[in-house]
Amino acid sequence: MVANKIIDHVDEYVRLFIAHAPFLAMATADAHGRADCSPRGDYPGFVKVLDEYTLAIPDRPGNKIADSFRNLAENDGVGLLFLIPGLRETLRVNGRGYATDEPEVLARMQTEASEPELAIVVEVAEAYFHCGRALVRSRLWDPASQALAQELPPAGEIAAAQMKVDIAPELLGQSLEEAYRKLY
Repeated sequence: MVANKIIDHVDEYVRLFIAHAPFLAMATADAHGRADCSPRGDYPGFVKVLDEYTLAIPDRPGNKIADSFRNLAENDGVGLLFLIPGLRETLRVNGRGYATDEPEVLARMQTEASEPELAIVVEVAEAYFHCGRALVRSRLWDPASQALAQELPPAGEIAAAQMKVDIAPELLGQSLEEAYRKLY
């Protein structure tokens, strides 16, 4: 019965979940099997279902390292984990991925701000819903658990220390994105 939950395409339920998901984690690996998992997010529905077997993920500005693109050029295996805030179940999609700059694909992912320069196309091999036990145990959606973040140093302080640079004291309390922007 468990094996029967894995389908090889995007059905109406997978499509609906993707349309409501503002976040996913994308796992790739290089030619030597060194894995990488990167966060991707935007407004719900930012991942587009191109057809019953194909998804497209816009490339939005991020850490400027391009690990996923480099990995996919060497090894086309990709795993996606979609999350919807407050929902304990997740959606897993596995398949083969590649980068594209095809104008028709990119146009479908345009937001009021911009059209992406690249997208990752995923050819779906497996799609299935995963039970929420891990999210329940982690209490990820519990506001009381989110208070733990206050115990960490500010992201700007972490960035400056790891990069071994001095930055203005007012940047130490900034988010990683804001701190990196000032450091680049």
